[in-house]
Amino acid sequence: MLFFLDIDGVMVPAKGWKSPEFLNDGFPAFSSKAIITLQNLISNEDTILLTTSHKAKFSIEEWKNIFKNRGINIENIRALPENLNNLSRKDEIVNWFNVNSIDEDFVIIDDDKSLNELPDFIKENLVQTSPYIGLTEEHCEAIKSVSRKG
Repeated sequence: MLFFLDIDGVMVPAKGWKSPEFLNDGFPAFSSKAIITLQNLISNEDTILLTTSHKAKFSIEEWKNIFKNRGINIENIRALPENLNNLSRKDEIVNWFNVNSIDEDFVIIDDDKSLNELPDFIKENLVQTSPYIGLTEEHCEAIKSVSRKG
């Protein structure tokens, strides 16, 4: 399965009244609920495709270490291309689908409201989080039902 994964508002809840805790690698800590949920969802065969605005700030190896430092071991990490044209997240994802063929199940986990405008065949695989809460166990069934559509 391919997981399009945002970080802010998914793995790191956005709490405007409080600065996030940063770990030694210089990146914010993930919420414990998001860590447990993602650990329960992914397997060694899955791929995480980073959609976060932070995607180009770190190499793939650095991303693997960021996840590993937070208790998530994932070998297959990729990222959307750097967003040099300041596209919306929706347009970044649509562009990715325009140049990539996909023959596996996928889910998009993101809090970005622009994704409500995705084409239907992509949007039906969207699981939106609340930016203030992030990814939780409550999202598991929705994510699993997306994977069963295929």
